[in-house]
Amino acid sequence: MTSRHLQDHYERMQRQFGWHVDEHFNMAAACARRWASHPGASRRTAIIEHSAQGRARRYSYAQLQSAADALSHVLVSLGVQRGDRVAIVLPQRFETAVAYMAVMQMGAVAMPLSLLFGPEALSYRLQNSEAVAAIVDDTSVANLMSVRAQCPLLRQLIGLGAAAAQCDVDYAAATARTQARFVAAQTHADDPAVLIYTSGTTGPPKGAVIPHRALIGNLTGFVCSQNWFGFDPQNPAPHESQAVFWSPADWAWTGGLMDALLPTLYFGRPIVAWAGRFSPELAFQLISQHRVTHSFLFPTALKAMMKAFPQPRQHFQFKLHAVMSAGEAVGDAVFAYCKDQLGVIVNEMFGQTEINYIVGNCAMNDQRAGGVGWPARAGSMGKGYPGHRVAVIDEEGRECLPGVPGDVALHRFNQHGQPDPIFFLGYWKNPGATQAKYTADWCRTGDLAVCDADGYLWYQGRADDVFKSAGYRIGPSEIENCLVKHPAVGNAAVVPKPDPERGALVKAYVVLAAGYQASDALVADLQKHVRGQLAPYEYPKEIEFIAELPMTTTGKVQRRVLRLQEEARARQT
Repeated sequence: MTSRHLQDHYERMQRQFGWHVDEHFNMAAACARRWASHPGASRRTAIIEHSAQGRARRYSYAQLQSAADALSHVLVSLGVQRGDRVAIVLPQRFETAVAYMAVMQMGAVAMPLSLLFGPEALSYRLQNSEAVAAIVDDTSVANLMSVRAQCPLLRQLIGLGAAAAQCDVDYAAATARTQARFVAAQTHADDPAVLIYTSGTTGPPKGAVIPHRALIGNLTGFVCSQNWFGFDPQNPAPHESQAVFWSPADWAWTGGLMDALLPTLYFGRPIVAWAGRFSPELAFQLISQHRVTHSFLFPTALKAMMKAFPQPRQHFQFKLHAVMSAGEAVGDAVFAYCKDQLGVIVNEMFGQTEINYIVGNCAMNDQRAGGVGWPARAGSMGKGYPGHRVAVIDEEGRECLPGVPGDVALHRFNQHGQPDPIFFLGYWKNPGATQAKYTADWCRTGDLAVCDADGYLWYQGRADDVFKSAGYRIGPSEIENCLVKHPAVGNAAVVPKPDPERGALVKAYVVLAAGYQASDALVADLQKHVRGQLAPYEYPKEIEFIAELPMTTTGKVQRRVLRLQEEARARQT
């Protein structure tokens, strides 16, 4: 099939696509209850929980729904009401999926919090969200207990396993006392379902409020980037997909929750849960042992797998059908490795918490798909997924000509004038930031790109100061604020330092307070200070002491000057 034919097919698919969103929709009902009501629900696997010993425990959709019903009853008995925020601070495990289903089917709002968050990061989010309850296990209970006194609205801690002894409620004992079916709330598609905090360019992190309908908006990107997720688009007759999903992405992040856990459950397929640390050997072991067919792997993970196992089929047997990657550019070497050694053309994807899964690739080969996909081009972000009107716009909100850089943006309405369901509801208690996100009906991502003549987008960098390191989105303000709290720091600015492995390293420029001297010991102390308060990936890997920061005439730090300095230094090495 020629490039022109593929382009014609893509344009025809966009023209013919239309959204259908019911007035009432609930993520949990779509992901668990409807599958639990099917015949054979006790045999349909939802979660495959992988243990450190290599053993696996399978949980069915019937078990998932039954456990969610029990937890919903417990939360109601604790006074949790519709619209209340419930923090979920758990690793990948069966009970994490249960918690999301239980909270959302009540009409309450699930607030995922990463295990990597330190006390300061947790305290801010718990206070700002006014969360009334938190579900924890032994990996997160210590940090929660350390900040609980600062969060007066946090009435209940629900503990799993050993954590139960330190909490108000023993998860296992409380859920065992009720086996009754829970009558789910009838939520509107526009009702809030999830509150996820994302780092901003200025000020503290912002909470993005995600409605139930956003899951529907995610599906075209998920299906396309996963090469139709095991379903044959040329054979519409019902059949049982053999797809099995796994991703190391934390289910507390948008990538792990909205791009892995929820869409996999939506299609009634199993997802592998692994609560341990990532390693290339473990990744291949999981993919091989559980016959994983589809995955979301960060470029950093793929690079590590490539270096550790240049020829993985000499060590493992696997049958991957599709790999999606996001967070940074994949690059030619990894692109070729996935094609030649993993047997898949990696589909790069682009989105953000507020408007997720809007751009990417779909590399279905012609023999299997009859041209359903569009060729992935190494280094390209891809094209707008079906149903999303994506464009590169200028400062006034006008669409840029091909080759002219601008801000990647998503229109509120698709080509047919239908509202796009992917949109977030706004930033929690921050209408000013919500308004600033838009130019008329265009929602700006803050990422710069150029669009070529074929409609492919090519990433150019951030329009603001947020950057990504090893797939993690880094907001400099939160780190700078933490550094300034150290008595030795008078002022600080955080910028990315180019790095071939992670894309960028976190680097801090520090102006010392009076009476302090620069030293290696102070560098280590400052790094320890940040690591103990924020997430490990946020601490500055490098600190440079300078006499003063570059400032504007209005007193704002010019991070751009420091960023360009780092880029110039990188070119000289």
